[in-house]
Amino acid sequence: MAADQLWTIGELAGRAGVTVKAVRFYSDRGLLPEAARSAGGHRRYGPDALERLRTIRSLRALGMGVPEVARVLREEGDGDGAGGMRAGGALEDAVAARLRDLGPRLAALRWQETALRLLHDCGPGERAERLRLLGAVCTSAAPPSTAAMARFWRRWLPPRMPARTVARILDLSVPQPPDDPTPEQALAFARLHAFVSADCTGRTGSGQPAAHRTDAGHRPAVLYQGLDEAYALAAPQLRAGRAPHTGEALDCFVAAYATSQQVRDTPAFRSGLGTVLAADPRIDHYWELVARITGPDRPTPGAAHAWLTAALA
Repeated sequence: MAADQLWTIGELAGRAGVTVKAVRFYSDRGLLPEAARSAGGHRRYGPDALERLRTIRSLRALGMGVPEVARVLREEGDGDGAGGMRAGGALEDAVAARLRDLGPRLAALRWQETALRLLHDCGPGERAERLRLLGAVCTSAAPPSTAAMARFWRRWLPPRMPARTVARILDLSVPQPPDDPTPEQALAFARLHAFVSADCTGRTGSGQPAAHRTDAGHRPAVLYQGLDEAYALAAPQLRAGRAPHTGEALDCFVAAYATSQQVRDTPAFRSGLGTVLAADPRIDHYWELVARITGPDRPTPGAAHAWLTAALA
């Protein structure tokens, strides 16, 4: 390459619109090719270095780290020079990784924005409470955590439940924070977090529901598997706004209790079950808050349970 086609490090930096320090940084890490050295040992660069530097700037502007940039450039150097993005290649992998990283961070920013609007739009009398509630769930790196809700359910459920059953209950009962929450959803989630994080003493009456007492011969794992099916059958009735009534959903609901207690479904059993369920501790406030988060199109297990209990009565 002729000498008049070579640039000093300062000339390359000026053409690329970057600092000399940046050019030296990328050169020292082997990302920029040197065409030659001057008699005094100074670096000289050709047009290919300018194109490479522009590529580096673009990748860095998209948030890619130096190791990812190096992998992309190395693959480009090993390729045919066509400049295309090979399927499954380093550039595609780097882009996919950035998208995975940005998703939670963007959701966290949307939660922060909604929280700030809730604080901005409320009256002075509400501000301190909202600040406490929202500050407990919002972070700068990810959407709010559901760990407190999961712990709540692990305390509520009877001991020694099968792991698969517990996982299913958590999946149905723990609402996932929406990526782009409305103010109502954000405030409901924050109130739900506060509810499950508080001392539950005195909140659930006598303690656990009667059906959780394995010493009475009950089999809670069998019960929850049957309730899952009964709630699914009741959900369309709830979405349609139908009043509680007898039918397949109620029969499945009663059968879940009868099977778990190893007794027959009789009129006497149904009468006694209604009395037991009426006396059981309830967590209606939990389900009210969950409904505000998930919306009317997704009836909660709590709403289905209340509908079926009313149908039984």
